[in-house]
Amino acid sequence: MDWLLAPIDPSRAHEVGFAISWHARSMVLAWGILAPMAVIIARFFKVMPGQDFPREIDNLTWWRSHWMGQSLVVGLSLLGLVLVLPSDFATMSLHNWLGYAVLAGAGAQVLLGLFRGSKGGPTDSQMRGHHYDMTPWRRVFEVLHKGIGYSVILLAIVTIVLGLWKANGPVWMWLVLTVWWTALAIAFVTMQKRGMAIDTYQAIWGTDPSHPGNQGPPPGWGVRRYGETTEGNDDVRRDRGDRVRSH
Repeated sequence: MDWLLAPIDPSRAHEVGFAISWHARSMVLAWGILAPMAVIIARFFKVMPGQDFPREIDNLTWWRSHWMGQSLVVGLSLLGLVLVLPSDFATMSLHNWLGYAVLAGAGAQVLLGLFRGSKGGPTDSQMRGHHYDMTPWRRVFEVLHKGIGYSVILLAIVTIVLGLWKANGPVWMWLVLTVWWTALAIAFVTMQKRGMAIDTYQAIWGTDPSHPGNQGPPPGWGVRRYGETTEGNDDVRRDRGDRVRSH
């Protein structure tokens, strides 16, 4: 027990004040726990277990979980920022600079969400829409939103590790976060291999080829269309090519 409570670096003391301790709690909860969970839910649970897909579509559980989770992330991030302001830019460490980069990425995601364009489709007030028609702007949004999202989470993990080292956090904190992130990584790989990353477009509007977004490739790496059984579209195309060559 003493070993678990001891700081990771025995040569330094683990002494942080009220503001720093709650800054750390807010940021770890936001970026170490909630943000990765919100991403995993959005990627792998657009079609829920037991859902009669593709007969049953547009299950909004993933959407509500994603935006509510990320809203909490933004709120906790602002709280964590306020707790350590004002910053002395002349003495900021790498942890501080990366932390501001994470917040900048979060701000970019908020702006992208606000300007993602209209939805459209049979369930909207008008049929035409950026998402339903998969306009060039919607495709750009998909690339930026996913690319920035994954990058910011990875950057946040590095920032948390640097913050733990800077504060000389006790051993138990390092162990808990290591086990948690390892479990998330295993879950991500497992669900990806099972083909649970269903195309958002089909999850919302179904598989009918008359829908505009079903006439092109799904946006994003490893996203599969209904009927594809491998973990990614590149693998599907490779398998098809191998079968053609074998004949």
